[in-house]
Amino acid sequence: MSELIVIGYDDPAVAKKAFKAVQELNNNHIVELSGLAVVTVDQDGETHVDTPAKTEKVAVSATAGALWGMVFGILILTPGIGVVGAALGGLIGKLNQMGVDKNFRSKVDSLLQPGSAAVVIMASKVTEDKFAAAMQSFGGNVLKTSLSEKDEQAFVEQLAGA
Repeated sequence: MSELIVIGYDDPAVAKKAFKAVQELNNNHIVELSGLAVVTVDQDGETHVDTPAKTEKVAVSATAGALWGMVFGILILTPGIGVVGAALGGLIGKLNQMGVDKNFRSKVDSLLQPGSAAVVIMASKVTEDKFAAAMQSFGGNVLKTSLSEKDEQAFVEQLAGA
């Protein structure tokens, strides 16, 4: 079971500190990351996605990093997309089946207004009490959904085929 956690912040500087804290929690085995990104929206409404460059255990391989980068892109960059290509439509459909539906993506979109930021976390394991205690000082609005291993694997396979 994986957890997809999105924490929205009004201040990008706080989001970047929270992003670094999540990396430290990964190093301390409080969270086991399969993907991590900090997403900022500048005052012009342009979205920027940063991922850890060489954080141990975050992206097992370049391929895994690219796959979860695509998940983040679909989640963050296409919330209101209308007509999409067959491959992207299939991926969004698979996300919908996994609980990352239009409603969830809409909530993520509402967090990301100009001048704001979010930390997007894909974790295979989270020690909830320690994670919450460590992240509490940063505040933020938390959105979370769980992904079964079966759904996650099916999505990765479809993503690799797309």
